Amino acid sequence: MKAEEKILNALEMIIRDEFGADAPASLLSVQKTRKEFEGDFTLVVFPLVKMARRSPEQAAEMLGKALLEKVPEISDFNVIKGFLNLSLKPEYWLDFLKEEMNNTSYGIAPQGDDAPVVVEYSSPNTNKPLHLGHIRNNLLGYSVASILEASGKKVHKVNLVNDRGIHICKSMLAWMKFGGEETPESSMKKGDKLVGDYYVRFEAELRKQVKGLMETEGISEEEARKEAPLIQEAQSLLRKWEQREPRTMAVWELMNGWVYEGFDATYHRLGVDFDKIYYESETYLLGKDLVKEGLEKGVFHKREDGSVWVDLTAEGLDEKLLLRSDATSVYITQDLGTAQLRYDDFKPGKMIYVVGNEQNYHFDVLQKVLAKLEKPYADALYHLSYGMVELPEGKMKSREGTVVDADDLMDEMVETARRTTEELGKVQDFNEEEKANLFHIIGLGALKYFILKVDPKKNMLFNPAESIDFNGNTGPFIQYTYARIRSILRTAGQEQVAAIRVSMAAEKLNPRERNLLRSLYEFPSVLGEAAEQLSPSEIANYTYELCKEFNQFYHEHSVLNEPDREISYFRIKLSQLTAQTIKNAMALLGIEVPERM
Repeated sequence: MKAEEKILNALEMIIRDEFGADAPASLLSVQKTRKEFEGDFTLVVFPLVKMARRSPEQAAEMLGKALLEKVPEISDFNVIKGFLNLSLKPEYWLDFLKEEMNNTSYGIAPQGDDAPVVVEYSSPNTNKPLHLGHIRNNLLGYSVASILEASGKKVHKVNLVNDRGIHICKSMLAWMKFGGEETPESSMKKGDKLVGDYYVRFEAELRKQVKGLMETEGISEEEARKEAPLIQEAQSLLRKWEQREPRTMAVWELMNGWVYEGFDATYHRLGVDFDKIYYESETYLLGKDLVKEGLEKGVFHKREDGSVWVDLTAEGLDEKLLLRSDATSVYITQDLGTAQLRYDDFKPGKMIYVVGNEQNYHFDVLQKVLAKLEKPYADALYHLSYGMVELPEGKMKSREGTVVDADDLMDEMVETARRTTEELGKVQDFNEEEKANLFHIIGLGALKYFILKVDPKKNMLFNPAESIDFNGNTGPFIQYTYARIRSILRTAGQEQVAAIRVSMAAEKLNPRERNLLRSLYEFPSVLGEAAEQLSPSEIANYTYELCKEFNQFYHEHSVLNEPDREISYFRIKLSQLTAQTIKNAMALLGIEVPERM
């Protein structure tokens, strides 16, 4: 049992004996002691003052003395106003190192028996390549899935490809009208980029038509967009698609094939993957069945024009369209079908949708519609709503082609890593293959860390130049710290390090070493909190603080040149566990750490 668990158990007994009452678990909180105070764990006494019928200082003093008697791991305590700071014996920290120093899975929990968790991320449209916004989505989804899995959950990573709808038909129509049989091979472009170019071309041609209608017909821009021939043709193409018209289906399959090949290359380079891929073209019909079911149950209603709606005014929303008058689907229709299909496939306890915050209303509607249908999985839906990524120049717009392409961004990050690393003279003894691999690891690590260190709920400004820095809260700083430790361990010798046993006397443990041990000790708790909050930023910022703690220790104390062999052996194993923890933590962010830099 960990020390903090023993402290909480003892507290319950002390409160019962001394105060004559049971303290609710919500009142008992043992936290990490802040750096400016002496101690390892802190108990906030203020919530217990009324029950104790004492001042905060008196209550803390009484509890400290009682805990000192009942918990043998505690060596001392101090009281700062209503905060009780507890110090553990150095033997406790040495025992922790001995137990975990060779554990390559340190912090990772074994898989439990709970119902699985489904995490959906990426969800691209097949009318454009992946861009910076998709990068945040993919990195966030992949990391959340990894964190949940490391916390003991069975996780299924899924992707829903938006391969149907009016936006897809826009790219198809532009290629059919203006493409001249252009292909990825003939244009020397990735397939997803070629299709994206035609989406932009559609919008450019549409704007010309809209402008002409506004000038000749004297109508508003909104009316002109509805009446423009191009948009009418795109809507006609969508109806043909739903009717499975052969020529339309052949173009759809051809262009989607180009896009999938492009997506796969980007996913592979980004280091994300999926256990299962769903396609809206396959799920929207199931969604239509659920709409029919809702009509039969009387929870949906059909209007005179044939469109189907659900009334959510009683739930604080409004009426929501579920099926258009021409029987074509809307987004909510296919999401109903997808939710049902995932429940049938996995029987999950939770279905997490990693989708931007502009879709908050949509997922609120989805959950309430499923509740009206009395689906058992309605409460299992969770929208992991994240903020938008902006650039110093402002927002991106796909229709205007002003997006940061994911492939181009990765190229830029690798090139920046190359330039920065060579300027610092860190690769003089690397061959060309080793250099290329290192630049990839540093560049992608910088990109992933810069994005994932930000709380998912917050909007973020991405500046590539700031992300590659070997100092500060960056991926390269953490990677360099890991490589530095690995260099120490290589110098010590792999076989010698493996054979080392820690037998240092407890009184030799110094404050820097104790702080580093305490930071390492926190990793499983941080992982648990990150899983609870679905926030990779918890892992990222913990790892940065751990690296700072190690560098402060290493700056003040020699590892290999320490004359006391017992202390040197202890520091080698302390360094080993630090490196392993960094590696395990960064893996949860999808980031590689190089053996040397």
